Amino acid sequence: MPMKGRFPIRRTLQYLSQGDVIFKSSVKAMTVNYNTAGALSDGARKFVFFNIPQIQYKNPWVQIVLFRNMTPSPFVRFYLDNGEQVLVDIEDKSNKEITEHIKKILGKSKETLEKEERERKKLSHPATFGPKKYHLRECMCEIEGQVPCPAVVPLPKEMRGKYKATVKSEASV
Repeated sequence: MPMKGRFPIRRTLQYLSQGDVIFKSSVKAMTVNYNTAGALSDGARKFVFFNIPQIQYKNPWVQIVLFRNMTPSPFVRFYLDNGEQVLVDIEDKSNKEITEHIKKILGKSKETLEKEERERKKLSHPATFGPKKYHLRECMCEIEGQVPCPAVVPLPKEMRGKYKATVKSEASV
């Protein structure tokens, strides 16, 4: 991708992944109302220009709509999955203050993010097995040194429960 346009660095993966606002799963949509002129909307304009791309990258399930020049004072409105709306006034705030405020109100906490990361790592651990969608191996027999799958290679008679039960019943008779 050519590095053209205003601040092309905003479109790089490194810049997009630096965003630290990850919304809770209850946030479904976000609207930003701001003006393209005026000192009161300066922080809102910078927030839209620099931080919205990062938020979109980190929260692909959240719909983001921008409304320009439709309101006298800038604000952000969040729509939650239970029908509730959260209104945040961003008038006369810098883009960093807006980001921190939104992160504090509707962002996931560090503990939650760490817990989700541990869960993700736990599923990809080489010792676990299950469906290929979630694990590296489907069956224990795929690990070297283990007994092969009975579906592929039949088990020896001594290892079968039915054979053991018949031997035991014959011995007791």
